[in-house]
Amino acid sequence: MKIGLVFPTCDIGSDPGAIRDYVQAAEGLGFDSLLCFDHVLGAVHAGREPPLPGPYDETFPFHEPIVLLAWIAAFTRRIELATGVLVLSQRPAALVAKQAAELQLLSSGRLRLGVGVGWNRVESEALGARFADRGRRIDEQIEVLRRLWREPVVDFEGAYHRIDRAGILPLPPSPIPIWIGGATAAAYARAARVGDGFVFRPDDREYGEALAALRAERVRLGHDPSGFGAECSASFARGPAHWRRLFEHWQAAGGTHFSLQVTQYGAERLGARPANVHSVADHIRALERFMAVVRP
Repeated sequence: MKIGLVFPTCDIGSDPGAIRDYVQAAEGLGFDSLLCFDHVLGAVHAGREPPLPGPYDETFPFHEPIVLLAWIAAFTRRIELATGVLVLSQRPAALVAKQAAELQLLSSGRLRLGVGVGWNRVESEALGARFADRGRRIDEQIEVLRRLWREPVVDFEGAYHRIDRAGILPLPPSPIPIWIGGATAAAYARAARVGDGFVFRPDDREYGEALAALRAERVRLGHDPSGFGAECSASFARGPAHWRRLFEHWQAAGGTHFSLQVTQYGAERLGARPANVHSVADHIRALERFMAVVRP
C-alpha cells in the first residue's frame, strides 16, 4: 500500500521556497504520493438561495493544482503527483487533456488524474459551465480525455464536445489513470463504469464496505477489479492510535493508497479537529510522526 499526503493547500502559505522544502522533505521521508485539492474560485456563502453546500468560501486560499504539480515535478524524482479531485466538469476537456499530457511527459509518468463534478455552482457558472448537467458532461469528458491521450487525430461528436479531426501532440508517454472522487451514488457508479480508482473524501470514516461494493460492481460490469485503486486519508489531529487502526483497516480492505491530511486553517468549519500545526517546519514534523507509525 502506498503512503501519501494530502497537500495542505489552505495551510502551506505562498512562499515557493517553503513549499519546495515541504515537498522535498516528504519525498525524502519516503512518501509515495502527493494529492492536491482544487478550487479556482471561492464564493461568498451569505445570501445564497439555495445555500452553497460545501465548506470552502472566499477566505480559503487554494493553489492551482496543474500548475503546482508541474512545478513540483521539476524538483522531485519519485513521488506520484495526483489531483484529488480536479473539478473536470467546469473545465474544457481538450485543455485538460493537453495540460495532463504535458504534466505526464515532464514528470516522467507520475501523474494520477482524480476528477469530480464539484459542488460550487457559483464557481462553475463563472467558468462558463452549466452546473445542472455536470454529471452527464463529465462522463463524456472522460471519454474525450482518453481518446485525445491515445489517438494522434480524434474525430468526435457528442452532446457536449465536437472535435473535428484534431489532436494534442505530443501524446503522453504512458497511460494517465483517471480516478473518480466524491461521496454520492452517482460518483460511485461512475467510478465502477469508467474509473481506474476512487478518491474517498477525507473525513475519518472507514470505507472498506464501500470499496468492496465498488469492486463488486466492476465485476458485474465485466471489468477486472484487480487494478482498481482506492485512497483514503487519516486526520493528523486524531493521533497515532487512530492512524494505525485506520491504516490496518484500509490495508485489510485492499486499499492501495493511505494518506495523511493535516488541517489547521478553518478546521472547525470543515468539520475537522484543528491539527495544531502552523509553520512549514510543523508540517514536516507531522509527516515524520505519521511515517514513524505507518512505516516504523
